Amino acid sequence: MLETSVRLLRLLSLLQVRREWSGAELASRLDVTTRTVRNDIERLRIMGYEVESTTGPAGGYRLGAGSSLPPLVLDDDEAIAVALGLRAAAAGSVTGIEETSLRALAKLERTLPSRLRHRIDALRSATASAAGVGARVDADVLTAVAAAVHGREQLRFDYAGHDGTASVRRVEPHQLVFTGRRWYLLAWDLDRDDWRTFRADRIRPRVPTGPRFTPREPPGGDAVAHVLRGVGSQAYREQARVRLDAPIEVVRDKITALGGLVTELEDGSCLLQTGGDSWHDLAGYLGSLGVPFEVLDPPELRAHLRSLAERYLAAAD
Repeated sequence: MLETSVRLLRLLSLLQVRREWSGAELASRLDVTTRTVRNDIERLRIMGYEVESTTGPAGGYRLGAGSSLPPLVLDDDEAIAVALGLRAAAAGSVTGIEETSLRALAKLERTLPSRLRHRIDALRSATASAAGVGARVDADVLTAVAAAVHGREQLRFDYAGHDGTASVRRVEPHQLVFTGRRWYLLAWDLDRDDWRTFRADRIRPRVPTGPRFTPREPPGGDAVAHVLRGVGSQAYREQARVRLDAPIEVVRDKITALGGLVTELEDGSCLLQTGGDSWHDLAGYLGSLGVPFEVLDPPELRAHLRSLAERYLAAAD
């Protein structure tokens, strides 16, 4: 039989990987009696784990959410994923969690066996991130907004527009979206009676939150696509719709979330909704993709491409 401390860790690990276990199943996995399982469950409860139990033929045990945070049991891959996630969080786009992330990482790395520390050190030394970091957002802001989204509660906040104009907004928050550079909030603006996308780094929540609301269907049924469409094309002065003659697997490797919204078409090509500060910038961006394309609209972009083509042809002659 396993020593009690080792058996408790095994039991805890089993409870964490599946929603519910019967006493007989746990006894079989641990090679003990069901009476020993009951005693071990009680020991876990004394240690602070909220283990729920039900009686009857369909009864069993499950790990619930307790009032305190007990130790977690992680396998090798989970421990590596947590360590890398904490390191990324320490250098990410959310302010206020850098020191906390480093403290948690230090605690984790002190307890890791040498084989895992070597794997993490190898990954850390052999990789580097070239992702650009956009405006940083305070962790307390994200937490407050996320709580309102989850609780379906109206949110009031001070908002700074792109031109510096300050305003107070009343919204029904729908979803937070991270594009890889910035955090955005998609919400129904109660005063403007329409959907709006807000940069989270420009939000300063007010308390308390408002009454609960019934969520609305997001535009097009897809909140993420709506936000990406806004920040990837509608945020620019000039906008365009372009058909790319390439499969979506190839196109997605070439276009970031901020480069535009890509949709697969029935003939195997792709529709790109994108934008730029000028037709010249937009033409250069499309040319840099390295795939054949057709401008569906607007005619101004087609005219600019014809002008460029004539100049390039003359230069080649």
